[in-house]
Parts: sequence; structure tokens; C-alpha cells
Amino acid sequence: MNKTIRRASLFTLLLVLALLVRATWVQFYEGRALADDKDNRRNAIETYSAPLGNIIVGGRSVTGSAPTRTGDLRYKRTYTDGPLYAAVTGYASQAYAPTQLEGIYTDLLNGTDSRLKSVLDTLTNQRADPGNVVTTIDPDVQKAAYEALGDKKGGAVAVDPRTGRTLAVVSTPSYDPSSLTDANTAGAAWKKLTADPDKPLTNRALRQPLPPGSTFKLVVAAAALEDGLYASVDERTDSPDPYTLPGTTRQLTNENPDAPCTNASIRTALEYSCNNVFAKTAVKLGEDKVRAMAEKFGFNDDEQDVPVRAYTSVYPSGMYPSETALTGIGQFDVTATPLQMAMVSAAIANGGKLVSPHMVAQITDSGGDVLQDYDDTAGSKEIVSSSTAEQLQSAMRTVVEKGTGTNAQVPGATVGGKTGTAQHGENNSQVPYAWFTSYGKSGASGKEVAVAVVVEQSDAARSEVSGNGLAAPVAKAMMQAALKD
Repeated sequence: MNKTIRRASLFTLLLVLALLVRATWVQFYEGRALADDKDNRRNAIETYSAPLGNIIVGGRSVTGSAPTRTGDLRYKRTYTDGPLYAAVTGYASQAYAPTQLEGIYTDLLNGTDSRLKSVLDTLTNQRADPGNVVTTIDPDVQKAAYEALGDKKGGAVAVDPRTGRTLAVVSTPSYDPSSLTDANTAGAAWKKLTADPDKPLTNRALRQPLPPGSTFKLVVAAAALEDGLYASVDERTDSPDPYTLPGTTRQLTNENPDAPCTNASIRTALEYSCNNVFAKTAVKLGEDKVRAMAEKFGFNDDEQDVPVRAYTSVYPSGMYPSETALTGIGQFDVTATPLQMAMVSAAIANGGKLVSPHMVAQITDSGGDVLQDYDDTAGSKEIVSSSTAEQLQSAMRTVVEKGTGTNAQVPGATVGGKTGTAQHGENNSQVPYAWFTSYGKSGASGKEVAVAVVVEQSDAARSEVSGNGLAAPVAKAMMQAALKD
């Protein structure tokens, strides 16, 4: 064999070896990445080759699957009362990545979760029958919140303080997830939804942190009592009215100039929502102590999963005393979601213990056998002492009985709450945010609930925007639904 043939043979052998190495690399190392690539059409074809599992609310499925008429995707997702439950379910789309519970439990709902596979499924590599997601959502509470918010832009959350079961997660304006399920029509719907200035795809209950305003005064009050700065909610404080912010000439006043806020007790300061008391208290405690209490309630937690990941509610650091004063009334750089403020009321209502909020009770296989029970694994931690919790409960009742939160009164139930009207825009140039957080307990039914509501925008005149006027009636409707026999 001459030299030219030998070289050609060697070169050919090297090419064959290179092809074998490349094929091996693709098969064993890049295969999974290619299979999981979002642009791999085979994934969508496989996912929608059969009906998906369902999301259950109150024992009834609020999702379904329907045969398609055209294309290579045999089924598409459907929704019952889609706008009502959009903040819970999210959407499973042939064209876009799934969100909310649809996204978190994609593998369970499409049958690829390894826990669903039988021995035969594993041996034959067949897709298993899909599982189901059983939520903690109470359809009556969900509907009450959705209807009470109406055409207002806002969010609401309700939690059972004893169990952490989330009874309602509502965001308005909402959208119909069904509009995004079909690849043939989803593009136009997506363009319309994303162009909407009201941002209907934003989950305002879990993922829209805003200044909580005076509802944050509950956190400051808890810090003051736990620290021993004041022995009780009825001890008079050292709080001049107006209060001059430290290091400045700016005077902090109160919404009601006739309110008895000078040196007012915590009870009176919550009843009349006295800014001077809580700004001065925050400064006396110092930002570190206020932040420590806020973080015990859940602020600054960037892994707050219910199981949908909530946006972080923030209590800032590195502030001047004047800025710390403003955080005492829920302003400056303090932000919170309705979920976070519901957690504050829940811990107070539950004797100072916070049970981890969750909106999924169980996940099951197609036959209903439980794969995981989240109710059994919900942890709890002590946020404040039972004595502090009892005092704050009492002071919150005063707010509802004769203070700034009278619109939240529920006949036959014990209700405590706190209003908030948070400034919005430079120099408060835009319409304020209206907040209300509360707890309710029914002696007749034995039920309990903690609620938080924010109204981001409404048709009300600026002068009529208040936590009691806009948010408290929504909270009342939710509590009535949750506490009924």
C-alpha cells in the first residue's frame, strides 16, 4: 500500500472516530439539554398528546383539557371561571411557558413526574397518567374577594392563621387563561395582555410589593412591646405632635389634626393611626430592631414560596434616623405584598405563632392517592410572645370597633384590623394606595381568618381614597365568607 492510500485511510478513520465521539457526546451529554430545549417541538407534541391532570378548588376541578381541531397538538388546556382563579392556576399554554401552579407542577400535570410511574411505566418508558393538584383555596372566599374588588386594581389574600391554609389569592384586573392556551390564537391574546397598562398578567396578591403605609405600624408596635420599650399597648408614649424628623426641619403630622396623638398609647395610636407615635417609636428602637421584627414576620425573605414564589417584601437598611422614622409608618423604602401583610395579621391572631402559608393541600396521582401532603408539613415559628399577640389583638379590635377600620365590622364575629393609606409618587403626587389587614374569629363556627387587601387604583376621588373606604369593605366580604357556618 503506497503512502497516499495509507494517509487517506488514516484520515478517513479519524473522521469516523470523530463522528463516533460526536454522536456519543450528543447522545449521552447533550441529549437531555436538547430534549428540554424550549424550541424542541417534540416536547409540546408529547405534553399535549393526552389530557393534562387538573387543579382542584373546593373539591371541583377548575381546569380541563379539550381536543384541538387542527395541528399536531391533540389537546389544549381549558379553564372554568378562568379570570376568578387566574392568580392561583396561572396558565398552561401551547405557545408560552406555564405560570403559577401550572408552572410549578408541570411534570405532575403532564404525567412525567417520576413519582407517578409504575414499574411497568419505568420498564417501557411510557408516560404515566397525570396527577392532580388539590389547593387550599375556598371558592366562597375567592369569589367574595374577586367580586368585592370588582373593577378596582388591587390584590387580596386570606389565610387560616391556625393552619396556614391559603383561602384566597385574588388579583384584579384579571385575565382569562383560556385565551393563551391555543397556539393558533395565543399570540394575539399575549400581545393585547402585555400591552394593557393595567398589567392583568401581574399577580398583585403575591408578586406586586408596594408601600404598606400604616398597616406596617403593627410590626413597629410588635417590636416596641417585645423590646420592652413600652410595657403595654395602654402605656403612654413619648410622642410629640407634630414630630420633627431627626436631623431635619420637616414636621410629620397626622391625617386627622384633631386626633389625640400627643404622647398617645399604642392602642390609641393604632385607633387613630397616629404617624408621630410610630415614627418616633421606630427611631427610639433603631432600624436594626425594627428590621429584626419585620424579618421575623417574613420581610426580606427572598424564598417565600406558597408554593408560588412571592416577591420579596422589603425592610431597608443603612438609613438615616429621619428615614428610619418614615419606615415606622410604612413609607420610605418599605414594601410589602398582600401575602406578607396577611402573614402579619395571621401571626398576631394565632397567639404570636406564624404557620407557613400554603395554597396547595396535596398532590395526588390519577387515582387520588396522595403523593405529598403539604398540610402535614406546614411548619410554624414564634414571631412574638402570646402576651404581645393578645395585646395587639385587643388594640386591633379597637381600630375596627371605633377607630379607622369600622367598615370591616362583621356581625357575630370578633374582628381586629389596621388601615393604611400609602403615599404614591414624588411628593405624594399620585393616587395613594389603600390598604387593610385584619383577622376575624367566629364563636359560632369556630373558624378564623387573616386577610390583607390593597387597592392600587380605583375610580374614587383622591380625597376619598383610604384603607377604611376602599380596602376594608373587601376584607369584610372575605371574612364573612370565611367565617360563615
